[in-house]
Amino acid sequence: MSREPTAAQRRLIEAADPVTGRLRGTQAQLTALVRRGLAFRHPRPPHDHFLTPAGHRIREGSPGTPERQEQQEQPRRPAPSTGVFAARVGGAREAEPPSEAGRLREVRGAWQGLLELRRMTNPDGSTDRPCGWERGHLVRAAALALEAAGHRPETASAPGYRVRTTPQPEAVAVYAPDATFLSACADTLERAGWQPGEYTEPRTRTRYLLASPRRT
Repeated sequence: MSREPTAAQRRLIEAADPVTGRLRGTQAQLTALVRRGLAFRHPRPPHDHFLTPAGHRIREGSPGTPERQEQQEQPRRPAPSTGVFAARVGGAREAEPPSEAGRLREVRGAWQGLLELRRMTNPDGSTDRPCGWERGHLVRAAALALEAAGHRPETASAPGYRVRTTPQPEAVAVYAPDATFLSACADTLERAGWQPGEYTEPRTRTRYLLASPRRT
């Protein structure tokens, strides 16, 4: 990309679906984003346009920022008025949603959007394994799978799951308050197309899951 997108193109990018990256605009607008490498046209009907990783970085306001740096920041939930969905990764600073019912609708919608993204972007149209977007956003993808299945993230006032980055390039660590909760998280991730394994930290003896997106 030779130069920054125009203000009109930024508005189009910011209006894209926060999970799938699906774009809405005129053919000329979408074609211009494709030329800049910020979007791609899906080869299968209805030939929708989606953000590329570069487009997602602009939408998130941090072009060129490695995902690992983003994941290591303290979890932050955008204000409801922004209309931006953020997966709850768990932690002492994780805020409770203003409305449980509203949050449930958001999570269900995001999960259905992610399944649609799998269908549209996996070469065989499969929805039972993670897609490229999930491999590029491991922590958020795993957290969405857990929350969509009804698991609660850890907050300052309640125990729950925590999803964290790891030194391995395609794996996340999942922590839970007890063995039963951890086992339930493993079952959920396996059904969502991940490969979880249970391990013990050598120094603390804490049990955790190491989970990677399944490729086949």
